[in-house]
Amino acid sequence: MNLKKYFIRALHRLQKGPGYTYKELLVWYCDNTNTHGPKRIIKEGPKKKFIWFFLTLLFASLVFWQWGILINTYLSYNVTSSLSIGFKTMKFPAVTVCNANPFKYSEVKHLLKELDRLIEAALERILQPTPGNGSDSSSPPLDLGLWHQIPLVLIDEHDKDNPVILDIFESNPAAGGNETAAGNQTAAGGNETACSHQGSGNCTYRNFTSAAQAVTEWYILQSTSILSRVPLQERIRMGYQAEDMILACLYGAEPCNYKNFTQIYHPDHGNCYIFNWGMDEEALNSSNPGAEFGLKLILDISQQDYIPYLSSAAGARLMLHQQKSFPFLKDQGIYAMAGTETSIGVLVDELERMGYPYSDCTMNGSDVPVKNLYSQYNTSYSIQACLRSCFQNHMMEICGCGHYMFPLPEGVNYCNNEDNPGWAYCYSSLRSSIRHRQICIDSCKETCNDTQYKMTISMADWPSEASEDWIFHILSYERDMSTNVTLDRNGIIKLNIYFQEYNYRTISESAATTIVWLLSSLGGQFGFWMGGSVLCLIEFGEIIIDSLWITVINVIGWCKGLKQKRAQARYPDAPPTVSELVEAHTNLGFQHEDAGALPRDEALPPEPGTPPPNYDSLRVQPLDVLGPDSDAESE
Repeated sequence: MNLKKYFIRALHRLQKGPGYTYKELLVWYCDNTNTHGPKRIIKEGPKKKFIWFFLTLLFASLVFWQWGILINTYLSYNVTSSLSIGFKTMKFPAVTVCNANPFKYSEVKHLLKELDRLIEAALERILQPTPGNGSDSSSPPLDLGLWHQIPLVLIDEHDKDNPVILDIFESNPAAGGNETAAGNQTAAGGNETACSHQGSGNCTYRNFTSAAQAVTEWYILQSTSILSRVPLQERIRMGYQAEDMILACLYGAEPCNYKNFTQIYHPDHGNCYIFNWGMDEEALNSSNPGAEFGLKLILDISQQDYIPYLSSAAGARLMLHQQKSFPFLKDQGIYAMAGTETSIGVLVDELERMGYPYSDCTMNGSDVPVKNLYSQYNTSYSIQACLRSCFQNHMMEICGCGHYMFPLPEGVNYCNNEDNPGWAYCYSSLRSSIRHRQICIDSCKETCNDTQYKMTISMADWPSEASEDWIFHILSYERDMSTNVTLDRNGIIKLNIYFQEYNYRTISESAATTIVWLLSSLGGQFGFWMGGSVLCLIEFGEIIIDSLWITVINVIGWCKGLKQKRAQARYPDAPPTVSELVEAHTNLGFQHEDAGALPRDEALPPEPGTPPPNYDSLRVQPLDVLGPDSDAESE
C-alpha cells in the first residue's frame, strides 16, 4: 500500500509539473548556476546586463566550436607510431632458395622444340630483316600457329617521319591490321600483339624499346601456354631436385642436408626448397648472433642446363620470410650470383598496427572479401596472396580460365592456346586494366602484425683460384661419387645467413586520441571560456528537462481545452438544471392522467371536508407527487 501511495503521489507530481513558468525557470537557473556569466546577467544594470549577455553568448559559441573540433579530431582515429628496441632470443627466419631457371632444359626440350625453332627464326629475321637472308629453306617448315596468335612486330625508325612496321614473318611491310603499332620506338624496337582471335581487329599491344625484352616476354607467354598443359607431378620431375641442388648445409654447429628442406612448386622458379618453414616441426631458434651461428649453404644451379630463351639471369633466388607464410620471390626475393660467397646479415623489424577503426588491417584475412587461393598451401594470409588471388578470380570470371602463374581452385583449368585461343588478349587487357587493379587494391588489406627482415648483403668470389681445384674435387665426389670434376665456378653458390645482432625493433601504433584525452580537452575548454565544470553541465541538463516538462504539461492542457471547445460547439445549449428535470417529469405524469390512468390518491373518494388538491402547489413542491408515502406525510 505504501508503494501504491508513492506511485500515486509521483503521478500527481508529474501532472502538476515543475510549478513555474519559462521565465521563472530561466531566472532561477541564472541565479543558482555555478557558471559565472548568467549570474551577472540578472544582477547587473541594463547596460552591463547587455554586455554580459553578449560575452556569455560569445564564449558559449567558442566552447561549442572548440568542442566540435575536438570531437572531430577524436573521431578521425589518428595514430602515432613509436619505436622501441628490445633484446631476446629470436626465431630464425624461414629461408626459401630456388633456381633462377625453373626447369632443366634437357627435360623440357621436347616440349619447347617448335617454340625454340620459331624464336630462332624470328631472331634471324630481326637481325637480317632483308628477304632472302633467313635460315636455310631446306629446314622443316615452321609452325606459325603460335606466331599468328601473338605476333611480334618490328618497328624500323631509321626515318623518324615515316616509321616502317614489319611483321617478322611477312616479306612486305605491314600497314594497319593486327600489326599496326603506335608510339615512337627505336630502330631495334619491338611490339607484342595479342588479339581476341586470329584476324580480329580487337587487339592489344605491348611496346618495347629493345627486341631482347620483346623476345623474352613473348617466349614466357608462349611457354606458359605449353607448360600449363603438363601435369604438376611431371613439372616437379622436370625441375631441379633437392639432392642435386643442395650440396652442403650447416646450421650453427649442427649439420643438415636436403631432407631438412620442404619442397614446394613455384610457378616462376619451379622447385623451391624452404628451410625452417615450421609446418611440420617447431621453428628453430638462433642461439647467438654472428655468421658462425647462422645457416651455411652450398648450392649447384647447373647453369649449363638453363633454358636459353626463358631465363636470361643466372643464379639462385632466395627470400627470408616468416614461418608458415608463402614466399613471393618475384616481389621480395633477391638473387645470389654464381661463383660468389654471399653473406646476408639480418635485422628484425616487428610491425604492430592498430585494427579497426584506426586502420583497415586484418588479423588473419577472415574479413577480406577475396577468396585466398594460397590457403591450399596452409600458409598465413598476406596482402600479396590476396592481390594475386583477386587477379586470378577476375581472370577466371572474365577469361574462363586461370593463369599459369597463380593457384587454381578446383574445377578450373589453366589457360592455353588450344582450349582458350583468346586467352592472351584477355590476360593482357586484364593486366593493363586500372579499374580491375583498383578493385583488388580496395578489397585486400594489410596484416595488422608483420615481421620484416632487413638484409645487409656482401659478396666475394668463391672459391678462390688457389682453392677451387680441391673444393670442386670434393664437392663433385660427394655428389656423384666420381673422381672427375663435374662442377665449375659458373654453377656454385655459397650462402651465409645469420643475425647481425639480437636487437630487434618494434614499430607499434597507438591511438593519438583517447576518451580520456577527449574528456579532459572538453573540460579544459569549458572551464577556460565559461568557468564551468561537469556540475554546470548537469545543471544545464536539469533546466532542459524542466523546460521539456513544462512544455509537455502545456501541450496536454491545450489539448484538453481544445477538446472542451469542440464539445461546446457540438452542444451549444447549457445542460438542464435539477428543477427543470423535475418539471419535465411532472408534466410527464399529467400526460398519463389524461390518458385514463388515475393517480393512486384518487382511487378512494376523498373524505368529507377535505379540500381539493392544489395542482399548482404540486408543481412548486415536486416531492408531493412522488407517491402515497409523501401524501401521508403531508396530511
